[in-house]
Amino acid sequence: MIWVNDIIQGILLGGLYALFAAGLSLVFGVMRLVNLAHGDFSIMAAYIALAIVGSLKINPFYTLILVMIVMAVFGYLIQRRGLFNFAKDAGPMQAILATFGIAIIIQNLLLEGFTANSKGLDAGRIENAVIEISDQVVIGWFPLTTLLTSVVVLLFLQFFL
Repeated sequence: MIWVNDIIQGILLGGLYALFAAGLSLVFGVMRLVNLAHGDFSIMAAYIALAIVGSLKINPFYTLILVMIVMAVFGYLIQRRGLFNFAKDAGPMQAILATFGIAIIIQNLLLEGFTANSKGLDAGRIENAVIEISDQVVIGWFPLTTLLTSVVVLLFLQFFL
């Protein structure tokens, strides 16, 4: 029965990977830009949420909309007013170098601002809530929510594109 739990947990984790892959495929396929800073943008969004939660003392789920707005403005500025359009027009190697440089800048700014110590957001009760199918097979609500979100996002992208 342990192998059933391993398969279920792998599928749930695959939902998270699918969300990251959707972002990468949009950048590579639709925008035709090799963005090596994609993961750093995700981590930066998490640290923005951490800063908001730390200063306002609110539930991390309430920061989702605010973080999405901040990251959308940041993405717009870096695309339209920043390096991405210039680098994309210059050629693929310049785009790779520009996004690599942005990744290094983001990493170092986050390292200076938040140190290298491990940090995490408390998701509340959903973080530890589980659906217990048997003694050896459990499904966490948080990974299940992530999987369902990835299915909705991927279906939306399929119909939108």
